[in-house]
Amino acid sequence: MYSELSFMFKINYNLLYFKHMKKTHLILFTFTFILLMGTNAVQAQKKKYLHDSTYYEMFPDKLTLRLYVGQKITRFQIPSYGSAEDIEYRANHKVNTGIGFTWHNYSLSAFYGFSFLNKDNKLRGKTKGLDLQLHLYPHKWAIDVLAVMPKGMYLHPKGYAASNSSSYYYRADVKERLWGVSAYKVPNKEKFSYRAAINQNEWQKKSAGSVLYGGEVYLGIIEGDSALVPKAIQVGFPQAGITEMRYITIAPGIGYAYTAVLGNHFFIMGSLVGNLDVNFTTEEKGTTQNKKTSVGPSAVYKAAVGYNSSTWGFNFSITGRESLVKAASSTKDYFFPSGAYRIALSKKIDLKKRH
Repeated sequence: MYSELSFMFKINYNLLYFKHMKKTHLILFTFTFILLMGTNAVQAQKKKYLHDSTYYEMFPDKLTLRLYVGQKITRFQIPSYGSAEDIEYRANHKVNTGIGFTWHNYSLSAFYGFSFLNKDNKLRGKTKGLDLQLHLYPHKWAIDVLAVMPKGMYLHPKGYAASNSSSYYYRADVKERLWGVSAYKVPNKEKFSYRAAINQNEWQKKSAGSVLYGGEVYLGIIEGDSALVPKAIQVGFPQAGITEMRYITIAPGIGYAYTAVLGNHFFIMGSLVGNLDVNFTTEEKGTTQNKKTSVGPSAVYKAAVGYNSSTWGFNFSITGRESLVKAASSTKDYFFPSGAYRIALSKKIDLKKRH
């Protein structure tokens, strides 16, 4: 999403869960959504930005339709003592099939998880919640906004802390919350296009890249109705008995994005930003709180490979963010990766009136 607002959201069956969000969380989510909608409306009113059409082509009079298959990835790791295996909770996101379109500055996608693509999902339990991602690319900026709230997670690998080796340890009460925004300036927007690689409503015809710089701010929460570390393996973890962990991250970042084009149509795009995070961590165990302030790394990445032209496009793309947050109860780090992958077929349709 750029001067394009491209949003995808996932609401699994019941919206009652969204209604029971804590009031402060709901206010934060609503404020962020309204702010971004307002920002996008202002962008839409501005004049078209100049770009070098020998490097990439825009299609303001074409509707871009797409079919795709994709999956979200949400997980987190709790660090152990040296000899024990780290705990890795994963959300059981479905593989979804979807349709979408881009028209002028707006994109919208809708999707559904068909059962034939998700045959083994029952073994991992059900994940509910809201997964809202806003990706905006206004002139010379790349902005990602996340409101990720899965509830119901399982342990990987199969058999770890479970009653038998053929099942997954599943907790319907365990949930993760991640709200935040990252924004990075793209100085070479005249020659480099994120939209061409990710959404394919533009066409990158010559290789180009750009330095990226900016920053991010995130609030993260993981919690359960009881201890996050299963009783069967608590002896290996300094976090034994902790029911909630919260962190706030503020970070500057710098990176680079580049698209290599072969024969005008085939392309490979890679984008990576490294951030230096200042983290404020709180762990709760009953009425006791452990707190720590630390500095750690995080990364925001995007990549795509495929074919593009003035009419048809095909791509495989991945987007994501990974961060290390120092535990308050030990010298080790929590690990928070999240992201998504998508395979898409797109078609640009000319809607300009012909005389």
